[in-house]
Amino acid sequence: MNKLKQVEDALIRADVGRVRVNEPLSKHTTIRIGGPAAILVEPNSIESLRKILAIINKNDVKWRVIGRGSNLLVNDNGIAGVVIKLSKGMDDFVLHDNELRVGGGYSLIKLVTLISRKGLTGLEFAGGIPGSVGGAIYMNAGAHGSDISTVLTKVLVLFRRGELRWLTRDEMRFSYRTSILQEKPGIVVEAVFELQKGDQKSIVAHMEKNKDYRSDTQPWKEPCCGSVFRNPLPDHAGQLIEASGLKGHRVGGAEISTLHGNFIVNVGGATAKDVEELIALVKYTVKSRYGIDLHTEVEIVDR
Repeated sequence: MNKLKQVEDALIRADVGRVRVNEPLSKHTTIRIGGPAAILVEPNSIESLRKILAIINKNDVKWRVIGRGSNLLVNDNGIAGVVIKLSKGMDDFVLHDNELRVGGGYSLIKLVTLISRKGLTGLEFAGGIPGSVGGAIYMNAGAHGSDISTVLTKVLVLFRRGELRWLTRDEMRFSYRTSILQEKPGIVVEAVFELQKGDQKSIVAHMEKNKDYRSDTQPWKEPCCGSVFRNPLPDHAGQLIEASGLKGHRVGGAEISTLHGNFIVNVGGATAKDVEELIALVKYTVKSRYGIDLHTEVEIVDR
């Protein structure tokens, strides 16, 4: 019996949540691209997540975590190991006065909408940002001059060998679209945010304005993975790509969005290879014209 079959059987016996074999990851990414995960498991609790990691470590197989699949481009051949998807079972929500404690699998859009309607301010900037709380913390998601780190107090992280530890905001070493979790991989189990009370109507109006702006200027109604490149500040990737005349350029089923240059959309049947060819074209063109190196914000996942 090979290692993956042993892992599959152990996960099922441990009753840790839903387990699927050879699950197409195109069903779990916002750009609708990605080959199969050898095993995809959705933990139903923190304790189940710890058991999953223990089984993975015992059998020494590769693994990775996903949330709601935004900011992710998965190889056409899929992922050979175990994919842990944080969703239901990892989406607790507890609000006490101004302190919010929320699970890593909670939808960021849902969270921002709910908190705003409760008259709490601090997360309006994230109106319309897709993905999970855990993914937003991992990437220090932000918009409109603010980001997750401005309201986060601490994060409960499960590290590879089973260590469960609270990290403070300072220990997370946040910077532009970066956190320590990109250097020292771990799973965001829970997060604590410190919010402030304010005028409910103005908070909701601000959040909705940000959401509408995102909807009007970014192609989220089409399958896409979010911003492809980090902004090479003070320049902006989208402006450089547009100035290079690349908007609307296609490779296979992938297209540089005509709405926003820093987005690649799946216009039908796109493959990861199509997207990667467009990424390479953008990098080459912007470097040739402006001498600027663009670096991807989207995480490209191979086997």
